[in-house]
Amino acid sequence: MKPLSFTMRKITGLILGFFISSLAFGQQEIRIEDAAKHEGDSVKICTRIFGAKYFESSMNAPTLLNAGAKYPENPLTLVIFGDNRSAFKNKPEEYYLDKNICVTGRIVMYKGKPEIILTREEQISITQ
Repeated sequence: MKPLSFTMRKITGLILGFFISSLAFGQQEIRIEDAAKHEGDSVKICTRIFGAKYFESSMNAPTLLNAGAKYPENPLTLVIFGDNRSAFKNKPEEYYLDKNICVTGRIVMYKGKPEIILTREEQISITQ
């Protein structure tokens, strides 16, 4: 058997490197009920938005999307701060309401409840 040429070894190394890096940076898909167990993890969650509100006059003007159930029973809140609203084509509190979605992002805890902070529209997509 002939040894691999230098160019072939380089190509094989690049392919292997891309494969390993894609595994390291990919999101883990989890159930919404398990969100609190994944603080700090980058995840993908598919669920329904049951409520939404834009707090325009509050500090940081957050938009809150209640995922998985109506507030206060929602197991996850999606947060879009006012500085990031322009990254969304439509008003998130109207556009995503009552829709099935998939969301990707890092789980953070706020007052004992899990949240994902959305900074760009590509993090959330409608699935139906």
